[in-house]
Amino acid sequence: MNKEHNKAKKFGMVIDLDKCTGCGSCMVACMAENNVPFKADETNKLDSITWMRVYKLTNGKSFPDADFCYLPRPCMHCEGEHGHSPCVSVCPATATDYSHETGIVSQIYTRCFGCRYCMAACPYHARYFNWWDPVWPEGMEKSLNPNVSVRMRGIVEKCSFCYHRYQLAKEKAYYEDRREIEEQEYQTACTQACPAGAITFGDLNNPEHAVHELKKNPNAFRLLERLGTNPKVYYISSREWVRLAGDNYLRQEGKSEKN
Repeated sequence: MNKEHNKAKKFGMVIDLDKCTGCGSCMVACMAENNVPFKADETNKLDSITWMRVYKLTNGKSFPDADFCYLPRPCMHCEGEHGHSPCVSVCPATATDYSHETGIVSQIYTRCFGCRYCMAACPYHARYFNWWDPVWPEGMEKSLNPNVSVRMRGIVEKCSFCYHRYQLAKEKAYYEDRREIEEQEYQTACTQACPAGAITFGDLNNPEHAVHELKKNPNAFRLLERLGTNPKVYYISSREWVRLAGDNYLRQEGKSEKN
């Protein structure tokens, strides 16, 4: 077998924050694609489920120096300094696992018994607990995605990088007697839904994929990178205050506070 076929993949994202308008299309697409349940009243975010969530950042200054930025936050699919993510390390049921083939952190719902250790271990608040069984408006169950299982009450769920799409792309490639899938054959729902083209998805290890070069951008950074979680979601911003806020630097660390 060709060595290239054996090369491990590392799927990830590069999100350009200077392009993001905060429209929320990525959030809607994620919920629709992955059968994420919702409530009639979503004002109480303490028990809401939002695999992809868009946050608003501000530089804390008053007019005319005020500035703000929208930051989409999916699961970071951390690799960690020792080869796996914090959530994988603490799960007693092996309900979450790190794939060395794809770099994706999975969530195996049938193994989860709801201890929520993974939620406590995740520094990105990217995991959500199901406080209720999913209830769909009459007739809506017919529009659910058949490729994604509906989760029951009492378990944790999170962004999967639309892994079911990768499985479908692999099946199609095997059927066509191909070993590898093309970049555009596997894309997440949020990537395709973004009207501003702010989200780029692909194999970070593949020089032919756009994310491979984008992650090298001098203005690229990762959230809380100093924790050693080695997240696979990169952000790009030309504004220094955004980059500093994203990595959570403290003033006494001597970092510049220029805009």
